[in-house]
Amino acid sequence: MTIWHPWRWARDHHPDVVIDCTRRLPGGVLGLVGERTVWLHRGLTQRDRRSTLTHELLHLEHPEASEAWVERETARRLITLDQLVDAFAWLRHPTIEALADHLWVDQQTAANRMQHLDPIEVAEIEAACDGDWSWVA
Repeated sequence: MTIWHPWRWARDHHPDVVIDCTRRLPGGVLGLVGERTVWLHRGLTQRDRRSTLTHELLHLEHPEASEAWVERETARRLITLDQLVDAFAWLRHPTIEALADHLWVDQQTAANRMQHLDPIEVAEIEAACDGDWSWVA
């Protein structure tokens, strides 16, 4: 299982981009992307920074992509099927807070990943948990 590491990805694929975590961004904005800078709101937790940086890197790489696609892809990169299987094997019937905590992402990313599971992913989780798992969004 390969874990997505947005800081490493930024270093390896965008060495010319500065990641600035020192500023307070306005009005609930968690991240912004410019031509050579990604700004992350300075009050974010490490989980939030990880999720927001992935999101902003995808905007940088795919400026034409829809917000919905960026959100789905952020969730897919940060949360593998193996990680979901592990989470449900441990938690069985988690709240969104518990799932996000276990997966080390923000709640929006965890919810987005769960909302876009395909039938094969659902079957894999169900098989790994012997059918004893549930998810209510």
